This record gives sequence, structure tokens and C-alpha cells, in this order.
Amino acid sequence: MALHKLKKEETLAMRKRLIGQSCRLFYSDDPIKIVRARGQYLFDENDKRYLDCISNVHHVGHCHPSITKVAAAQMELLNTNARFLHDNIVVYADRLAATLPDKLCVFYFVNSGSEANDLALRLARQYTQHEDVIVLDHAYHGHLTSLIDISPYKFRKLTGQKEWVHVAPLPDVYRGVYREDHPDPGQAYADTVKDLIEEVHRKGRKISAFFAESLPSVGGQIILPERYSPKVAEYVHSAGGVFVADEVQTGFGRVGGHFWGFQLQGEDFCPDIVTMGKPMGNGHPLACVATTVEIAGAFTANAVEYFNTFGGNPVSCAIGLAVLDVIETEDLRGNSMRVGAHLKDLLTKLQKQHQVIGDVRGVGLFVGVELVTDREKRTPATKTAAQVVKRLKEEDQICVSTDGPWDNVLKFKPPMCFSIENAELVVQCIDRILTVILQVVFSPQLPKEASIEMLTLPKTKNKQAI
Repeated sequence: MALHKLKKEETLAMRKRLIGQSCRLFYSDDPIKIVRARGQYLFDENDKRYLDCISNVHHVGHCHPSITKVAAAQMELLNTNARFLHDNIVVYADRLAATLPDKLCVFYFVNSGSEANDLALRLARQYTQHEDVIVLDHAYHGHLTSLIDISPYKFRKLTGQKEWVHVAPLPDVYRGVYREDHPDPGQAYADTVKDLIEEVHRKGRKISAFFAESLPSVGGQIILPERYSPKVAEYVHSAGGVFVADEVQTGFGRVGGHFWGFQLQGEDFCPDIVTMGKPMGNGHPLACVATTVEIAGAFTANAVEYFNTFGGNPVSCAIGLAVLDVIETEDLRGNSMRVGAHLKDLLTKLQKQHQVIGDVRGVGLFVGVELVTDREKRTPATKTAAQVVKRLKEEDQICVSTDGPWDNVLKFKPPMCFSIENAELVVQCIDRILTVILQVVFSPQLPKEASIEMLTLPKTKNKQAI
């Protein structure tokens, strides 16, 4: 409890000395020291308030009183190994089952999205008796060794691609092979998976699973084209494989109109395995795999016991139940729809004013703004995106981050209590920052070859407080 009394410089020095440096801080050049939070706001050691557009983990808002109350009460009563019989785990599983298609009715509780995806990989291989996996380009599914192997975002920087991993094109209709002018990009991208399966078969190999985030996030806040997932599932099933939907980033109502991101692909579409994590426990380590009776049965039949000491413990499940209650009682899905639509509308209007905004995309409170130096060539404006993020933090106390293969996509995945006023403020501040950039770029004092990506820009200050 005394750590927050350290001076920021002392905390930073201790972090550098004691914590592995591969775990980078947000705003590593000038990190924020956060000592408390509530709702969509973070507070530093000087009680300066920051608007949080990053923390999709704190799904219903930081330190929600209903969550902390339930957690403390259950912690005081009992927390024990999940292999003892207890009500919370079965009641929670039943509540989750009510949000999913009927066939997804068997649950395995774990502690993180990475652990969930690793278990999904095991389930798929045990059920199909095949090894190979198809993933999307730029995908990220977790930090375990097994998941680095199926995450192009990571393995391309490390040991490279394993022979049992096959990478399908990211279905990006903005800068991918098939774009917004294609008559049916969903079918076209699905056919690239079909071609890949045929190539795998020619090598004498067999597919165990197609793994995909329901809305690819690290890939750049991508919205999958219509009919993509159902067609891919059809091809994968024909090859004897299963479809795994990674909902670690997008589940629990973030898309607004649906509880799960995969449901955007149509009422009739149902994955064979769904993994979930980050938002489940509102910051508490809680994750899960949902699957079918058949796949679970094959996993049990291998005669190797599976257990998880902490996954599904009474405290975790009490917190999970409280999160579901808050989503419902506070109509956070409705809020996601309303605020997300307003945010996207404001950003689309901003796109008409600033040529540097190449694309605005998203659904609910999952929104991306892709910045480009040239709209025709769609050249990534990586340095400009970094400038916007830096200025929002320094000048407006707004926390936003970037993603995408070129880190040129401003991403918004805030807590679900994000408000209309928050959305309006963020867009107003981005407008001001981009206006300054535009004024500098077209200054008569600059050489004609100057570009946004080359400039060190003067600071501005937004007079409106959050």
C-alpha cells in the first residue's frame, strides 16, 4: 500500500531496475504514474485526471463499486481451488451460456486470454487429430510459446513461421487485396482461405483449426466483411477443421448490437470454439473457453486430466457475475451503440476536413482512425499518428494508442461507460491537433517537399478541461 507514496522518479527507477524491460510502459518517454481510477478516468500522483480511451480490460469502468464490493465480500467468505464443488462456477457458466448459441455449452475457466487460446489450440487438435492451423496476417493471440507460433505479429520478429502454421490475408477492405470497391470482398477473402487449405492438402498436411479474432485489433481495428466467417467456416469444416473465434478483445457487448463480435457475421454463424478474456473480470484475471459437447468429449476421452487451480475460483466467478449484472443494469451495450455511433459519425465528419484521415471504421466502442500521408496511395502516416497520441496525452490528458502493421491507426477501445461528452471532447482535440499540423505543413516558409512525417511541430494547448 505504501508504494504509491514513492516519488514518480523513484518508482520509475525501481521499475527499470526490477522489472523486465521488454514490458514497456505506455508513453515510455514520459510515463504517467497512475495511483487511482474510477469509471473512464485515471488519476496521477498529482491528482491530474486523464480520459482513458485505451483500457478495454476495465470493461464496465475502473474500480466499479459493484464489482469491488462483490470481490471483497467473496474474498472474505471463501476463495479456494476450483476443484472443490461450489455454486459460483456453475451459475456463472449458466449465465454465459445464455449469451451464446445453444451448441456452445461447455466451459473451461482459466486466468488469461493467452491461456484460453492455448487451451483452444489443444481442444482443436485433440478433436480433429490434425496439427496445422490457419491464422490471419498480423494476428496476435497471446504471449505463450504456442500462441507466438500462431501470431504473425510476433513470430515474424522472432523465429519465423512454423511449417504447421499457414497465414491467410487479413480481410482489410481499406488497404488489403480486395477493397471497398469489390462487389463481394467477404467471399473473395474467404476464397483465399479455401486456396490456402488446398495448398496445405497438396503438401500432405491437414487442418486442425482456423483461428481468428472476431474483429482483428492489432491488425488495425479491422471490421470483417459480410459473409466472410460463415464461408471460411464452411471451407474449414469441409477440411475436417474447426473454427476458433478469439473474443478476448471484443466480447461482452463492446460491439453494442450484439454480445459477441462473431455475431456481426450473421445469426446463423456459430464458431466451434470461442475464447474470451480481458473484459470478463473488469481487471481481475478471468478468462474462459466455450465449446461444444462433441469437442469437449474428445478432450475428455484422451484420458489426460485437465484442471486449473485458479481458473473459475469462487472470487473470479463472483466478479464475472457482477460484471454481467452491471452490463445489463446500466445498459452498457446500449451505451456502446449510442456513443460509438456518435464517435464514428464525428470522426467521419472530421475526415472530410483533414486529408490525413484516410479511413474511419468501427462498430460500437471498437473504433479505428487510419492516418495516411496520401489518400490515393494510402501511405501510412506513422509519425503523425504518434504525434497525435503524444499531444493528446500532454495537452489534453487523453490516453489513446495506435495499432496496425504500421502503427498508423488511432484505436479507441475505452471502458463501456464512455460518454457522448467524452467522444465529443476527443474529436474536438484531434481536430485541433490536426489543424495545427495542417497549418504547419502548408506554411509558405516551408520547402515544397516538406511533409507531415518530417516535421517537429510546435505545441498547442487546449483550454477546455476534461
